[in-house]
Amino acid sequence: MHESTRRVVIVERRLTHYRVPLFECLRELLAARQIELVLLVGEATSEEKAKRDGGHLPWAKVLPTHYFLSGAVCWQPFGEHLRDVELVVVNHENKLLYNHWLLWVPRRFKLAFWGHGRNMQTSTPDGMRERFKRWTISKVDWWFAYTQISVDLVAQSGFPVARITNLNNTIDTVSICCDRDSISKDEIAWLRQELGVTGKPVGAFIGSLYAEKRLDFLFEACTRIRQRVPGFQWLIIGDGEERPRIQEWAAAHDWVHWVGVRRGRDKALYLGCADVVLNPAAVGLAILDSFAFGKPLVTTDCSNHGPEIAYLRHGENGLMTPDNAREFAWAAALLLSDPVALARMSRACIDSAAEYSIEKMASRFADGILKALASRRLR
Repeated sequence: MHESTRRVVIVERRLTHYRVPLFECLRELLAARQIELVLLVGEATSEEKAKRDGGHLPWAKVLPTHYFLSGAVCWQPFGEHLRDVELVVVNHENKLLYNHWLLWVPRRFKLAFWGHGRNMQTSTPDGMRERFKRWTISKVDWWFAYTQISVDLVAQSGFPVARITNLNNTIDTVSICCDRDSISKDEIAWLRQELGVTGKPVGAFIGSLYAEKRLDFLFEACTRIRQRVPGFQWLIIGDGEERPRIQEWAAAHDWVHWVGVRRGRDKALYLGCADVVLNPAAVGLAILDSFAFGKPLVTTDCSNHGPEIAYLRHGENGLMTPDNAREFAWAAALLLSDPVALARMSRACIDSAAEYSIEKMASRFADGILKALASRRLR
């Protein structure tokens, strides 16, 4: 590297496939400004490896990673990589012990957190773990917040707003839209026929199948939707620990179709068969699938959504109902029965997808890094 090149380190406990385009883009943007990005990535847990969602970057450096207490604690030392570094960006997670170590030891570099500001899915928001997390918020020099919700949470803890960068966390919506546009109407018609949903309204769930997604809620809500919307079909795209319950329910209801995990163009084809996305809880990055495919999201105002729920504009690119199955089903049924509203919201979804691109997120990240480098240290 050139003598005047500055070095910035970003540490990821593990590298997922959807982060790869972000780091590739960010690396190029920083290199153009004479900044070298050093990406340090650890190993996933055995359970995470089973998801097969890992990513790879040949230029990233792999860290030794050790998990304890069934994955609740992670030791991932990376001190040897911090020589001549001006800024280190780490995730704001209680389980990452080495990150807490950096809060206390003398350091010559600036330290930044990247995260939500709190655990968005905790059942004990006032518990010891969350109190500790709030306490650590102000122990760094800069913050890279996922969305405006995260910005507000960090600022509420007293951290200076001027030192918070809103990244607008996203996935590669441009590639997703390319997959969407590559699907022909004939292909969708063929798949709808294969699924047995031709000419019928379809609600899709896409995401991991785990308890926080509240499958019992969806079972009740989709049953109610079918009572109001003749021929309604439920398409489930995803996998996870709750798969046996989904398979059992699908076997007992011929209008329920579980198709497992689908990615890339295959995912585009299946979502092309849907009219709306139904996800009452723990909405995260999946909202961007809703946008990219032009399928309005119907969700609830429950408290365990990820920070990406900030992108939903009720009545424009999706619907947010009170947190009960009856009102959720009523809103979804009304939307499915109103082709004009459905078309309007579909167009708004596609417009929203353009707002939240990897390129824009990387640009925000690069700008924040420059501001952090130019700032004085707080600690």
